Amino acid sequence: MDLAVFVKAKRKSVKLTQPELAEKAGVGLRFIRELEQGKQSLRLDKVNQVLQLFGYQVGAVPQSPISGS
Repeated sequence: MDLAVFVKAKRKSVKLTQPELAEKAGVGLRFIRELEQGKQSLRLDKVNQVLQLFGYQVGAVPQSPISGS
């Protein structure tokens, strides 16, 4: 699952608005909007601040081998 989709789904599952999530996580509203829109370059420490509210953190995930080449 894409990080942007994951955060948005988690936020909605606990019935938080973007401003409420930003306040609880201690980040700006603009950061939450950019995160949920899939911005490619975000500060990892801030991403972890948001994910921590849901009991998660960013981590290394093995990639699937590219097939067909």
